[in-house]
Amino acid sequence: MNYTIDATNKSVGRIATEVASILMGKNETSFSRNTISTNTVTITNASKIKTSAAKLLEKTYKSYSGYPGGLKLETMSNLIGRKGHGEIIAIAVKGMLPDNKLKREMMKHLTITE
Repeated sequence: MNYTIDATNKSVGRIATEVASILMGKNETSFSRNTISTNTVTITNASKIKTSAAKLLEKTYKSYSGYPGGLKLETMSNLIGRKGHGEIIAIAVKGMLPDNKLKREMMKHLTITE
């Protein structure tokens, strides 16, 4: 099934929880944890999400290369400037999906448009 979610004036967490449950298939009667749902989700108006000015400067995203001194920190405003608002939502949804082999396949069913 295809779902379309409008992100206008919604917070990132509220959107991400809704999308994650749909991608996992928890809204279906035939839900099982070891299968991928056939649901696809499209998020529209990602650039109109609700974020505070303080969060844009204070929220940081971390990535670690595995090497000493390889920790990279990036603020939310820098990430939005580099990759767009859709990346913020994608990171939030990815964090809410289960950490197993199906996560990558579930993320392929997500489409975000600015």
